[in-house]
Amino acid sequence: MLALTKCVRSSGRLVRVAMVAVMLTLLAGGSAIAQDDPNPGAITFTGGLDVPSVYFFRGLRQETDPKLTLWPFGDVGLALFSGSGGLKSVGVNVGVWNSLQTGSTGSDGITGHLHYEEDFYSTISLGFGGGVTVTTGYMALTSPNNMFNTVKEFQLKVTKAHMLAPYGFLAAELTDDGQADGGSKKGTYFELGVGPTFTLIPSGPTLAIPVKIGVSLKDYYQAGTSDNKFGFFDVGALLTLPLKGVPSKFGSWNVHAGGDYLRLGDTTAAFNPDENGAPRKNQVIGLFGVGLTY
Repeated sequence: MLALTKCVRSSGRLVRVAMVAVMLTLLAGGSAIAQDDPNPGAITFTGGLDVPSVYFFRGLRQETDPKLTLWPFGDVGLALFSGSGGLKSVGVNVGVWNSLQTGSTGSDGITGHLHYEEDFYSTISLGFGGGVTVTTGYMALTSPNNMFNTVKEFQLKVTKAHMLAPYGFLAAELTDDGQADGGSKKGTYFELGVGPTFTLIPSGPTLAIPVKIGVSLKDYYQAGTSDNKFGFFDVGALLTLPLKGVPSKFGSWNVHAGGDYLRLGDTTAAFNPDENGAPRKNQVIGLFGVGLTY
């Protein structure tokens, strides 16, 4: 998506708190359904609204003067198959993710419109023995207020069921006319991470500690004619509190809050200038939100 150079047109997300990763994992992770679950079928809806302090995407800052940024999203998962052979499960997800902004790339920007970004995706997940899940998908990252050209990606994610929840994620841009860094060539991005989650109280709050590193395999973090391989290192914490007072027939609700520390590479730091315009390699980001699963 969407380098800030596009903001002055030509014109990066709080690393989506692994937003795509969370959506994919919801289906791939399998599930024991509680007896009072109002939705015991094969279709699951997940949605919510997140409010970050500033929007970064894979280390690339998306707004110079953040004010209010809202991330409404929705995902529908369909469990197609469950078995005991080599292939344990097959699932499909489709979803949409949005960024509504009042800052420089939103309603206070050159277009005067709030709707900075709308992403559409579809995935298919295959679960195998040993807790390994392979997910492939397509995502189109669009800008309703025309702040950046549409980015089209092929995505591949491999996860392993483990207390550390390790994963690898690859995103390959499909066209030269839409790139996250606003560069001259389509790029290929790779991310490695873990996301252990700890239950603090039975059936109560959970604490996730995501750690990830994002790099350019080819032309993803361009700066002029250079391709800087290191994009960012991110360590975060996310506390999720289930809302117990909501009747189960309305789904499972939660509130969550957390923060991330980013260490940026040369290209991503250039998109994150300080008050004097110098590249800033350290960034702290906060997040608050509400979520629903039904």
